Amino acid sequence: MSVNRAIGIMTSGGDCAGLNAVVRAVACAAHELYGWKVYGILDGTSGLITRPLRYVELGGSAMDASCLRSGGTFLGTTSKGDPLQFPMPDGSYRDFSPEFAEGAKMLGLDAVVVVGGDGSMRITSELCRRAGLGMVGIPKTIDNDVHGTDYAVGFATAVDVATEALDRLHSTAASHHRAMILEVMGRDAGYIAMTAGIAGGADIILVPELPYTLEEVSHKIRAVLDTGRSHVVIVVAEGVRREDGQSAIITYSGGEKRYGGIGPYLADRIAGMVGIETRPIVLGHLQRGGIPSARDRLIASAFGTAAVDLVAEGAWGRMVAWKNGTVTSVPLEDVTTGARLLAADDVLVCTAKALGIYTGGAAPLLKVSSAAS
Repeated sequence: MSVNRAIGIMTSGGDCAGLNAVVRAVACAAHELYGWKVYGILDGTSGLITRPLRYVELGGSAMDASCLRSGGTFLGTTSKGDPLQFPMPDGSYRDFSPEFAEGAKMLGLDAVVVVGGDGSMRITSELCRRAGLGMVGIPKTIDNDVHGTDYAVGFATAVDVATEALDRLHSTAASHHRAMILEVMGRDAGYIAMTAGIAGGADIILVPELPYTLEEVSHKIRAVLDTGRSHVVIVVAEGVRREDGQSAIITYSGGEKRYGGIGPYLADRIAGMVGIETRPIVLGHLQRGGIPSARDRLIASAFGTAAVDLVAEGAWGRMVAWKNGTVTSVPLEDVTTGARLLAADDVLVCTAKALGIYTGGAAPLLKVSSAAS
């Protein structure tokens, strides 16, 4: 790719910590290494679809270190609507891919770097295909459920927030002799719950991937109390189903439905079955906001610079990934296949079981070979 090219970068889907560090890394690497123009597309794909176009030019010198420390995304983002089939007020659906292609042409873009989850990358890759535009993906999601990568931008900070919440809940639970239930995000994946639950010393961790019963949960609580301890701490992922197999759902204004409420559901039943005062806490969007952790800043910076290298190679249709301690890339077609879920034999599940944490399911004990490699 010549030095006179222009690339766009957009953040799409839910916000998380570390997005601004990604944007900074892309802008700095593209400017310093290749002398390209970089445009930040505002509010995801809508910045190229609406008229007038909405974007900002990102100069390398303007992207100082303050971007590393700031939460959210200064480019803006959206997690509503599919521009390939966007719902209109009259009940019809409209395909905005022609507007997207025209917007990219008006801005003179040769490629787009998309920072998003599997859904965002799937939609935007199709928009870019129709527009004849190169695309490189960068995984970001607090849920850490993107295939092909061990870590996504935003996950580490979300886990830190949940772990700190657990640290605080232990002391108030002990003071009042209560069971405290922390409901965390994650959609259908249990990575936040399992990771934070282990780090925060939870007694019970419930995730969508592993079945549980209230009888077993109650038995574990009684076993903890029988040791002489007067309190119990439980972590539950928002996507965990009730015992009747139904998801706990909250309907927001405008009719939008999201996971939520499994914590209060469990609290009511545990209090009745065990006789311990039980309080639910829904951590919610606190997991998305705030200052990025050092790990998220590092991953974001490594991903951003690697994405620019892929653009330079013309390696379209790929996503940067963190695998085995290094940055690599994987085909987008292997990524946009739905959520990556926590396996029953994952090292996290095995570790929790070995620590005596109730997780449901039937996770095997972790076996580590002592043989030299």
